[in-house]
Amino acid sequence: MSATVKDVMTTHVVAVRKNASFKDMAISLREHRVSAFPVLDEDDRVVGVISEADLLAKEALDLAAPGLVASVLRHREQAKATGVTAADLMTRPPVTIGPLEPVTHAARLMHARKVKRLPVIDEAGRLVGIVARSDVLSVYSRPDADIGHEITDRIMLDTLLTDPVRFTVAVKDGIVTVEGTPETAVVGHDMIEEIRHLEGVVSVRDRLSYPRAGGPTIVSARF
Repeated sequence: MSATVKDVMTTHVVAVRKNASFKDMAISLREHRVSAFPVLDEDDRVVGVISEADLLAKEALDLAAPGLVASVLRHREQAKATGVTAADLMTRPPVTIGPLEPVTHAARLMHARKVKRLPVIDEAGRLVGIVARSDVLSVYSRPDADIGHEITDRIMLDTLLTDPVRFTVAVKDGIVTVEGTPETAVVGHDMIEEIRHLEGVVSVRDRLSYPRAGGPTIVSARF
């Protein structure tokens, strides 16, 4: 089974309320050695995220000359920088994820939205945890032997109903090499796609010999 966000997230989360002051947030960032916190409303719903970058925008406005500020900060950043509470300075809407989402979805979301962490929320929008890039990458520590067993037992036998004896599967440092001849080209392509999405797989070396009706066998060399 693929890991979910709940499997890798941190449940002890440093968060702030909307009325938290600039000074309190700056102190908390240093004391807790974090670079951002979720911002919560009165019902513990996540309404934004406050980061070091958000606080630095205010610092830049306070220290720089007016002409320099106008050239360095965009209008929206200038407006945010005049704030004094978390509600004023936070980035919104927050980029969040649910606890039952696959870790792969968290990775794609972080990459697409250029964020380092995601607050994890329940169906009501309340904070239940946080997942960071390091948490997402932890799935790649899965032992090679476990990956190999799941390929033969779950993918080949249970999902595709094909005989594992027809294939040779080698896993080294998360890189899977598959050789053999599937019953049909469709089975072969489905197998490779299933393996690509398997937890802990870094890449797949497709060495299958694909049968083609009325023609010669096709040997794939895809990576």
